[in-house]
Amino acid sequence: MKILFFNDFRLGIVKGTDVVDVTDVVADIPHTGPHNLISGLIERFDDYKGRLEDAVAKGTGVHLRSVKIRPPLPKPANIVCMAVNYMEDGTRAAPAPINAFHKASVGIIGNRDTMVLPDVPATIFEGEAELALVIGKRASNVAAKDAMQHIFGYVNFIDGSARGLGPDGNVFFQMKSRDTFSPIGPFLVTADEIEDPHNLHVKLWVNEVLMQHFNTSDMAHNIPRCIEWVSSIHTLEPGDVLATGTNHRGLSAFQDGDKVELEVQGMGRLHINVRDDLKRTWARQTRLERQELKLEGVATPQLTGKYSAAAK
Repeated sequence: MKILFFNDFRLGIVKGTDVVDVTDVVADIPHTGPHNLISGLIERFDDYKGRLEDAVAKGTGVHLRSVKIRPPLPKPANIVCMAVNYMEDGTRAAPAPINAFHKASVGIIGNRDTMVLPDVPATIFEGEAELALVIGKRASNVAAKDAMQHIFGYVNFIDGSARGLGPDGNVFFQMKSRDTFSPIGPFLVTADEIEDPHNLHVKLWVNEVLMQHFNTSDMAHNIPRCIEWVSSIHTLEPGDVLATGTNHRGLSAFQDGDKVELEVQGMGRLHINVRDDLKRTWARQTRLERQELKLEGVATPQLTGKYSAAAK
């Protein structure tokens, strides 16, 4: 089942190329807004699944292209992102120690929304293509062998980053938790539709050019281990998001006017726009291309605009 919010946050289920409005089916779930309507549905899904399926079978939908698709999880209580969790196509000698960071839920945007690059002296702005899982039932000190039972579904996720901000040290908060830096969607796909989350192609295009292309089989710490580790630190609740990391070799600079598309196999395609009011520019190189050309530095240096070397 592919679940989404659309227009004024009506709840819908995808039926072929259409969306069927099922808002009335879930109207009795206690909620104050779409954020806890979806988490309430996730928590009670066994009670509502049959009713939703009946409504979709009997209902007449409207074409997905005719609606405004909203974030399927408008305000998760927790967004946890795994850090350095890929083997980078075998170029890492060993997995990095397991690690993660939080992102602010105000960073959530949805399909065809805009990531806005802030006026800060970042060396580069990047967006990382990721498979994210969504928690289905409370997870606290969960053993890896039981972890998959706690997953409700999966979703496309872009982890926006403003890199190079000082002072040196742990800068994840100011790098990762910017407004609009957590695009998600377009659908929340229930776990039963994904045969093996550890064997999914992940593709990200910038202006129709394929920049990132990797498989989730390259994950250093697999999904059960990630849930085990995160839930040993704090409880995960229904509707929480756990993003599983990225292969960094295809990362490139996001900049003004970019049209970005992310598709994790089976998740639909997420489209976002990028806006930078400062109109800063970077070369169109990936980290891998810079490495192959033996250029200095991992990230492409800024070419023009405020904070560039030329502007100093």
